[in-house]
Amino acid sequence: MSESILAGRDRLSLGNGMELRLLSALEVLQARREAAELAQEDRERALCSNACLLARALEDSEGRAPVFADGRAVLSGLTVEEIAALAARGDDFRRESGPGLD
Repeated sequence: MSESILAGRDRLSLGNGMELRLLSALEVLQARREAAELAQEDRERALCSNACLLARALEDSEGRAPVFADGRAVLSGLTVEEIAALAARGDDFRRESGPGLD
């Protein structure tokens, strides 16, 4: 995604060589579709959704290459707690960077 038109910034450094970036609307839709394929039960949907969103949003700071190939790789490489913490950080960043109504 190119730089956001309305957001003040579109990347958040995690301080460990990785950063979270804002996703385009299309990327969010793609992540939702991937999560729907991964989740076998309704109670798995939130975890799978977060993993699929992180697969798209988490990038290497230098080359800006994705850290994970897809949501399944996130589920394999991170703990539930790590996924939840990164997803919460990404959600906070999205809200802070949003254009607001002012």
